[in-house]
Amino acid sequence: MSETPTLFCFGLGYCATDLSRRLAAKGWSIRGTSRSEEACENLAAQGIQAWPFDRDRPLADPAAALDGVSHILSSVPPDDAGDAVIDQHGGDMAALSGSLAWVGYLSTTGVYGDRGGQAVDETADLHPTTIRGERRVAAERAWCGLWRDHGVPVHLFRLAGIYGPGRNALATVKGGQARRIVKPGQIFSRIHLDDISTILEASMARPNPGAAYNLCDDEAAPPQDVIAFACELLGLDPPPEIPFEDADLSDMARSFYAENKRVSNARIKRELGVTLAYPDYQAGLRALHQAGA
Repeated sequence: MSETPTLFCFGLGYCATDLSRRLAAKGWSIRGTSRSEEACENLAAQGIQAWPFDRDRPLADPAAALDGVSHILSSVPPDDAGDAVIDQHGGDMAALSGSLAWVGYLSTTGVYGDRGGQAVDETADLHPTTIRGERRVAAERAWCGLWRDHGVPVHLFRLAGIYGPGRNALATVKGGQARRIVKPGQIFSRIHLDDISTILEASMARPNPGAAYNLCDDEAAPPQDVIAFACELLGLDPPPEIPFEDADLSDMARSFYAENKRVSNARIKRELGVTLAYPDYQAGLRALHQAGA
């Protein structure tokens, strides 16, 4: 293993890039993939070596790309054929199992399906209620297979709704796209980008291969309340409430309302010693507003 810790990210998107910047500031070497040549060039300008990757375009020289890598993070979502990273490079990761300190896969709390607003933790059975959730369950099983069959130190991270700079209710309100859709009893869990990176770093410091962690804050809340609070911060009147049955929603948006659960984050606190910087959406949005994000 290289003396300099090296993180390889399959999918240098919103979450992986934030973690990469944190670790780079601490002396880590960062590599990874993106979906386009242009994105790879932009990442190179930031000091991150990157290669194009998708199901039809695997790494041309995976041995060279992964040489000396100590940590791997995948944020590539599964498609209808499965998990492209596992399908294309599962064998390459298996060959590195003896030198890898940590591997993380970013999944979703959608693997739990609909719980009628009840609480769910990592010990719960997985009962996805959407096609996306079913694909995530299959992907999780594939990643866990690397741990079970080859000793690759895989960790699963089930993310709630992600928000942070540039992607939040404040930006939605400012962009004129905010709606307050009301479905009685509906709640969603959320997690701030900064807290995601904090949790991933904490896991790297305390590896527990095979573990799954819920990444969410302390307060699941109705989505209309989040929009109303963002409007309050911006000094604007909130948009009128729209009953769910009257809302004109895409199939994708409607599918989110098909699942209702309160996700527990006790394990990240108990096992990883995490203290959330933003334990609820009010704290997160307030900080984003103060930062002008």
